[in-house]
Amino acid sequence: MKITKQSGFTLVEIAIVLVIIGLLLGGILKGQELINSARVRNLADQNTGIQAAYYGFIDRYRQVPGDFLAANATTAIGVTVNLPSTVGLAGNGRIDNNVEEAAAVWEQLAKSNFIGGGFTPAGGIPADEIAYKLNAPINAFNGSLTLTRNSDFTGTNPVRLVLHLGTNIPVKISRELDLKVDDGMPTTGVLRLSAPSAPWVELHAIDTGAPLCTDTATPPNYNIAGDAQNCGLAFLY
Repeated sequence: MKITKQSGFTLVEIAIVLVIIGLLLGGILKGQELINSARVRNLADQNTGIQAAYYGFIDRYRQVPGDFLAANATTAIGVTVNLPSTVGLAGNGRIDNNVEEAAAVWEQLAKSNFIGGGFTPAGGIPADEIAYKLNAPINAFNGSLTLTRNSDFTGTNPVRLVLHLGTNIPVKISRELDLKVDDGMPTTGVLRLSAPSAPWVELHAIDTGAPLCTDTATPPNYNIAGDAQNCGLAFLY
């Protein structure tokens, strides 16, 4: 009688496989954590760099970037500056809430070497926010940044100078950044969720359908369980 020996994995072999799988999963999760941390640092660094550039420009030229009339900015900076070119709009000592001065911010900061990048508007004054974003810096999630005076943020919202970090930011990243630099709440402190109004209907918009960026608590928290992927943020200066 021929005895057939049954083949298969031993307990030791199975244990080794499980250990390997565990190590792989742990590496993947750790890698994702590192990626998320890098993105959070990138957003924080963007704000720090732009804030330093904004105040550095004022200190050097005694003018607000974006509000400095193009003809005068050209003379002061020493290179051709295109925006803002509307006489009567610029020169009031603030960045007004329109696409012309918002685009002028990046052009003037770049041409004065306070930030990197070639943000020279093509075709003159941007017609709308879609044209504006063609020559605006972007965040790590390809959302366009804007620095302007408005009330496009959650919570108590008087008009003030605001750096909008752009859209397409996942809620987990938004909360982690808020915990890193502020109070961890989406409607209070110096970091808030964006809220759109004209002329920034698209560039300051966040998810308004399920899943929402915030929960139903009072005051609301970031809705981590919902995992929304479009929770734009606004730094209040």
